[in-house]
Amino acid sequence: MVKHSLAPGQLDEYRRRGYLLLPSLLDSSTLATLHEVIDALVAEALSSGSEGVVELEPESPDGEPIARRLYDPFERHQAFRDLCVDTRLLGGIESLIGPDIGLHHSKLNMKPSHVGSAVEWHQDLAYFPHTNDDLVTALIYLDDATLENGCLQVIPGLHKAYLDHHDEDGRFSGLITDRLLQDETSRAEPLAAPAGSVILMHCLLPHSSLPNRSSKGRRTLIFEYRASDALPILYSPRAVGTEEKARHLRGKPARFARLAGPPPLIPRLENNQSLYQLQEETLARRESGERPGS
Repeated sequence: MVKHSLAPGQLDEYRRRGYLLLPSLLDSSTLATLHEVIDALVAEALSSGSEGVVELEPESPDGEPIARRLYDPFERHQAFRDLCVDTRLLGGIESLIGPDIGLHHSKLNMKPSHVGSAVEWHQDLAYFPHTNDDLVTALIYLDDATLENGCLQVIPGLHKAYLDHHDEDGRFSGLITDRLLQDETSRAEPLAAPAGSVILMHCLLPHSSLPNRSSKGRRTLIFEYRASDALPILYSPRAVGTEEKARHLRGKPARFARLAGPPPLIPRLENNQSLYQLQEETLARRESGERPGS
């Protein structure tokens, strides 16, 4: 048996609900190391004005820049690389998608106190469709996640198909526009959990988070794992840039792509904006009353 593999009941829960919450999986020592590394990387990026390292919150109470995302942490420090292949994570990932595992991308969302941005309802795989849906998002709570600081919300069981993320004019909005969502949000479940908890989430499970209006920040480290034979089917600047940083982690690299899962919707991405930027532009258009195609 693979170390830290999931139990049959956990596998059933993941397949039925589209996610699995593993409370307090990481110890305080691991968290302390990551906190120290993150503080140093963010401080250096803000002081040097390095582009492409962090994304900033659009608003700041005192006018000083506040980071809301650290890009590609796997590429920036050994501590993230070590955690990405830690058996505490890979054991569960292997239980879900098999022994041949790659990393599609990594990121760190910050949710700083009082100004942490909301994330609207979306599916991860809508941004980067693959030949199959054997991709698992590992969301690692580095701080306590509560209702007050905008913990993750999910709609259990709604991970069997792609939902549309395009406006009426065909523009990719970065958030779910499918009418089905309107009937399902009443079932949304907030996933509050202590620091060190890990959520293993199917790449098609709709999820969101509210703004952080509390006095404490909330950081979430994200690794997007994929089966080695799950390969991207979209050619775009975003896809090319991501694939340059994709890594094979365990098992055998794939010789053939596997075609399986629900038919993917192809996003019409006009630029390389982040999720935050795409969603904010969409909401701004709606508030201004801009009509599709204008």
